Amino acid sequence: FIPAGHILGSAQIFLEYEGEKVIVSGDYKRKYDKTCIPFEVNNCNTFITEATFGLPVFIHPDDKLEAKKIIESIKTNAQQTHLIGVYALGKAQRLIKLLRNKGYDETIFIHGALEKICDYYIQSGINLGNLSKALIKGEKKNFNGKIILAPPSALKSTWSRRFIDPILSHASGWMSVKQRAKQSLVELPLLISDHADWNELTSNINNSLAKNILVTHGREEALVHWCKKRGLKASALSIQGRDDSGEEI
Repeated sequence: FIPAGHILGSAQIFLEYEGEKVIVSGDYKRKYDKTCIPFEVNNCNTFITEATFGLPVFIHPDDKLEAKKIIESIKTNAQQTHLIGVYALGKAQRLIKLLRNKGYDETIFIHGALEKICDYYIQSGINLGNLSKALIKGEKKNFNGKIILAPPSALKSTWSRRFIDPILSHASGWMSVKQRAKQSLVELPLLISDHADWNELTSNINNSLAKNILVTHGREEALVHWCKKRGLKASALSIQGRDDSGEEI
């Protein structure tokens, strides 16, 4: 197994038989993330790559600048709660770490669905600072100027209605698609993805030195075309699954 840099514990699979080397990337990203071991580049003959964001329009911005948006918004909207949708595994912990690295040391409140995985990250040696469950029966808290993290589905549930006039945010690579943010009533979209963008996908194929590329799990056609234009053998390897948005692809 080889580190994939996707989330804590994520790995690529390295196979070798009679001199033929194959790497199956699984989900991965190349951006530095303090909550997991970085992606490791290895040479191979065949590279099987994901393509969640396999279109040239998908170029992820600096995640540190995206986290800074939250801190700046809190300064401007100190009387409102910032309710942020994050996936419970990986995205929540990465965003917390990004905020801590930007100097945000206030308590970050979390939905109960995030608690066990956050605890696991902490037990694995990743310091997430002070976390607290957002809603505990019998307690009343003032969340003005505070950050609350919750699964994206919770933003549309009765759970979120307990907060008065929150600023809705969502951390996902899909927030680059403005229509998705608009449909979800997201006021503060955060373009933070745990998947490789177009530049990372293409540079990674080059770095692998592989001559045979299989593309799966997303937007295969554009990446296959890019490979063929560069003289590589490439085809789509269609596997039913889910993309970063949690929707069927």
